[in-house]
Amino acid sequence: MAARLQMRGQSTKKSISQFCTPCTPHPLSALPPRLRFLLWPPQVSGPSEWHKLYPIAQGDRQSPINIVSSRAVYDPTLKPLVLAYESCMSLSISNNGHSVMVEFDDVDDRTVVHGGPLDGPYRLKQFHFHWGKKHSLGSEHTVDGKSFSSELHLVHWNGKKYKSFAEAAAAPDGLAVVGIFLETGDEHASMNRLTDALYMVRFKGTKAQFNSFNPKCLLPMNLHYWTYPGSLTTPPLSESVTWIVLKEPITISEKQMEKFRSLLFTAEDDEKVRMVNNFRPPQPLKGRVVQASFQS
Repeated sequence: MAARLQMRGQSTKKSISQFCTPCTPHPLSALPPRLRFLLWPPQVSGPSEWHKLYPIAQGDRQSPINIVSSRAVYDPTLKPLVLAYESCMSLSISNNGHSVMVEFDDVDDRTVVHGGPLDGPYRLKQFHFHWGKKHSLGSEHTVDGKSFSSELHLVHWNGKKYKSFAEAAAAPDGLAVVGIFLETGDEHASMNRLTDALYMVRFKGTKAQFNSFNPKCLLPMNLHYWTYPGSLTTPPLSESVTWIVLKEPITISEKQMEKFRSLLFTAEDDEKVRMVNNFRPPQPLKGRVVQASFQS
């Protein structure tokens, strides 16, 4: 999800990671761009090290997870999932240095998810993607050990109970994220408007107007889902997310996927580092039960 993620630079075989909040000042101006990127912050080198700055990384409800389909418990009381996006108002598209994100007007409850495991409506705040260098990996969640080429996260917050997204993101029931797997195959026609806009935000820190995009066109036909209590998948890793992971993936062509891989982790003045492998690996389940809205 939205945060600082695992990546692999072309000139190093170690995983490296980028954070927006530095912990110790460094004379970065004296270093070449490549070294500034690799050494910031010096205490952290990837998701396996995040616990040094964020102890909750080893908490009891961390995400993502590997969903073992045979162990998911069918719950007949789970309601159908409803994504009420008819009045959707997208505002912008941006490269935040770890993903590409589309943001929405979330001042009221006109664009929400409800039903499923949720007690009420959750407002759509943004969506973003995670993807890999190759089609064989890229998703954060896995199913029976299988990775997908990419994973779309539709991020919502509980506007009925909390005053702001930031307040909700720190609360156990504050966020609801719908995860959708992408696998390579046929072109996804509705994805073209998005992938055709990626050139505008190739570099970290760039942002462009992106109006009237409705993510309902990215939903699969079948909305069967798994659900479990989890966390943000990147720092601060807050355990505030009700995860709703759709069973049915959508398809995207390899050409469309390459446009995501053309994005950069780095700013325009820095040495170019391709934005790939921006995902966290699965975390221990630690006794949590994954519920299913369907019978397998």
